[in-house]
Amino acid sequence: MKHTIYFSAAQNMSQLGDNSVDLVVTSPPYPMIEMWDDIMGNQNPEITFALHSNKPRKAFELMHQELDKVWSECWRVLKEGSFLCINIGDATRTINGNFALYNNNTRVIQACEELGFINLPNILWKKTTNAPNKFMGSGMLPCGAYVTLEHEWILIFRKGNKRVYKKVSEKDARRDSSFFWEERNIWFSDIWEIKGVKQTIDKAPSRERNASYPLELPYRLINMYSQKGDVVLDPFMGLGTTALTAILCERNSVGFEIDKLLKPLLKDILNSIDITKANSLIHDRYTKHLLFVEDRVKQGKDVKYSNDHLRCKVMTKQETDLTFHYLKDVTLSNEQDGLIFESNYYIDRLLSNFPMSKKGSLFEFDH
Repeated sequence: MKHTIYFSAAQNMSQLGDNSVDLVVTSPPYPMIEMWDDIMGNQNPEITFALHSNKPRKAFELMHQELDKVWSECWRVLKEGSFLCINIGDATRTINGNFALYNNNTRVIQACEELGFINLPNILWKKTTNAPNKFMGSGMLPCGAYVTLEHEWILIFRKGNKRVYKKVSEKDARRDSSFFWEERNIWFSDIWEIKGVKQTIDKAPSRERNASYPLELPYRLINMYSQKGDVVLDPFMGLGTTALTAILCERNSVGFEIDKLLKPLLKDILNSIDITKANSLIHDRYTKHLLFVEDRVKQGKDVKYSNDHLRCKVMTKQETDLTFHYLKDVTLSNEQDGLIFESNYYIDRLLSNFPMSKKGSLFEFDH
């Protein structure tokens, strides 16, 4: 699989052809969150002027107009029937003594629908890292406090009608990429409780930044809305979480990162993946399924089908062709115009016949 990162603004993704991407998974800078003011202002100086002039609503709209350009490019590069998944949070902010909510999710939905995207049921991400005693305002006194935002949104859009599988190879790849019955029941709920991961870029000379974009989030989305061999795009690459997840999921990936000073850090992250731990993360998914089957059998419930590839029982016929392949290596093949990595996998290697790391679980892959 091939993984490419371009260090340029995603408002113009001319490196990508029309209808060349199978899935977009991304988390953009959140408009009106103060930590992103400089990056937004660099795209359009009028944003900085509006903030300094105490015109927050104008700044909010100008920020989203920059994001609109990215969503327009996503529409261009996505294939018919492909998905756009956007993780974004709303913002609260006090400007000139006035505290207000800025609904980023509704503004993004409006922009994407105007482009022609179909908005499907969205996911509410309840971030379990937030402390229960956090609040804004006057504490225990009435009429002076505000509820705390403890959730973010995962907005789900599709370009056009459902994806069509005409070739036998396409149908086989889809079945090979299926997910377990019990995973479906969790992943396709509209409320996700996932622990946020604070990422601090200590080595990035360009800016201080903290972000919460846990690997489990793109891991679910990539498995839900793409299949092995597909191309996954992240127009706001950041620390490369989407690329790392695509590697684990046997997908190709392409990303854009506006901050060129992050290139050495991204090179180090993707060029130094712990292969043993990565394979442990892949194996962890299989182990969880075995525990599910064992528990179901103990309860006297039936598990009808067998998956010969994984040598285990499964709930439905659609799961019988599901396979996992261990990661063999990730190598840097080019760093001229950006970064290009290649990931290779062990084919026909039994899941039980590979060394595993005991530390970490599927959704704790930190750099």
